[in-house]
Amino acid sequence: MITPEWPIGIISDTHGLLRPEALTLLEGCGLILHLGDVGSRDQDAAILERLAALAPTLAVRGNIDTAPWAETLPMTRDLTVNGWRLHLVHILAEFDPATPCDAVLHGHSHKPRNEWQDDRLLFNPGAAGKRRFRLPITLGKLWADARGLRGAILHLPL
Repeated sequence: MITPEWPIGIISDTHGLLRPEALTLLEGCGLILHLGDVGSRDQDAAILERLAALAPTLAVRGNIDTAPWAETLPMTRDLTVNGWRLHLVHILAEFDPATPCDAVLHGHSHKPRNEWQDDRLLFNPGAAGKRRFRLPITLGKLWADARGLRGAILHLPL
């Protein structure tokens, strides 16, 4: 079980681009979770290293994470933070609804999402890397503590 006292930084779909604004917004987080599509090139592993310099970092593999370094990333990950069960997956359609969890953290669509469905938080921080269509550049923060489980979508000041 992980017990950070600070918010959890949630980032996804960097696609080989870690913006300085994203690093600024993630400062002060007790844990950082990358929900896949870190990048497809060998040098993109440095994104996770840079995030880990800010806080302990865990990641799952996305569909473009095809470089040899990404083979070590799991497709899904389950963890408990302050008693809250979190399930990490890149593509929401690959989530098994029978999985016992309080929140499903996912990426892939580049569309931010922070909503409760059937007593479960569905949280997508959006995309913090390259812009797709006219979607915003965003990441998220999650608080998992005695006050509850709650998230926020943060727009990068570009």
